[in-house]
Amino acid sequence: MMNQLLAELRKIEGVEDRPSPVAGGCALFYFGKEFAHFHNTNELDLRLTKAIIRKLGMQHPPDSLHHPTRSPNSAWIEVRFSLASDIPKLVELVKLAITKL
Repeated sequence: MMNQLLAELRKIEGVEDRPSPVAGGCALFYFGKEFAHFHNTNELDLRLTKAIIRKLGMQHPPDSLHHPTRSPNSAWIEVRFSLASDIPKLVELVKLAITKL
């Protein structure tokens, strides 16, 4: 799934994937600014802004392994995906995230 998502995200002008200098693993950058990184092949940690997270009614996963104590006021949200049908929604969330950089 991660490779499918990356293939779609690479189509967005200014988006590139490369190793994260902070989180390790694969990160996403928009014109050089990191806005997301993968925790594994089915979880994206996305800087979406707390206002958008609230507006969309998103919740931080209660069983998070990477950020178990993340504040509900964080601008970051862990988004899990497991089906090909999840990819278009993630692409839209990424597009929304980069408009806020």
